[in-house]
Amino acid sequence: MSRNHEAGRQKEQHNGEAWLSELHHQHVAKERKRTWAVRIAQAVLLVAFFGLWEAAGRNKWIDVLLFSYPSKLFAHLWKTLLDGTLLPHTGITVLETIVGFVLGTLLGTIIAGLLWWFSFASRVLDPYLVVLNSMPKVALGPLFIVGFGPGMTAIVATTLSVTVIITTLVIYNRFREVDSGYIKVVRLFGGSRWQIFRNVILPDSFAVIISQLKVNVGLAWVGVIVGEFLTSKAGLGYLIIYGFQVFNFTIVLSSLLVIAVVATVMYRLVSALEHRLTRKGQEE
Repeated sequence: MSRNHEAGRQKEQHNGEAWLSELHHQHVAKERKRTWAVRIAQAVLLVAFFGLWEAAGRNKWIDVLLFSYPSKLFAHLWKTLLDGTLLPHTGITVLETIVGFVLGTLLGTIIAGLLWWFSFASRVLDPYLVVLNSMPKVALGPLFIVGFGPGMTAIVATTLSVTVIITTLVIYNRFREVDSGYIKVVRLFGGSRWQIFRNVILPDSFAVIISQLKVNVGLAWVGVIVGEFLTSKAGLGYLIIYGFQVFNFTIVLSSLLVIAVVATVMYRLVSALEHRLTRKGQEE
């Protein structure tokens, strides 16, 4: 009797596991279909946009001098790629963006950690951080040019002015919002302030720090392009200003197109890094 009961229980358990597995496969298949539907819709929207733009330019529905059209942009990009002028400008801007992105994220996180560590300093500096964050960063550009001279250093400094403060505020606010109950438990067992920070504050704030990386990609591009507008003789920002000066909006729009593509690639890479680190953290 007990054997039959045990066999029946195992059969029910097996059926339950099979049902859950089937349900999981159905959910995964549904999500995959939804993802493909989104990507197809995005591709259709992009093709429709460029197609309408091309038709508007060819049929003179828009002022071609001001708005150009896609085939003209791609022809210009192909020409500059072949004559070797596109890649150096793109490389300079990408390098400045990566440096500003990495330094901005690191400095912002470190400053946030110091503000959490020294609570008195955080109370003193809090209003100044808010004021600095509200200041128009373009207005600081000329100061960096005077202080560091025209060149990459001034551009990176402009980028840091955009990324560091907002990173500091976001991450520091997350540090302060960590559940005090966890902190009390570590203190109860004699944990030091460093152990609290390493074992409670950082792990609990990990998701916010990773998410801030994606925000900083866009902010770094803004800072670099603004810096190149003000002081640069190379880079995509310089090409945009040059295009305006010679009234060639094909140069302007093609440079903006390159910025959009490269910025999207960087964002996707950071998103992939976020997904990988988050999954690794969950496994641990």
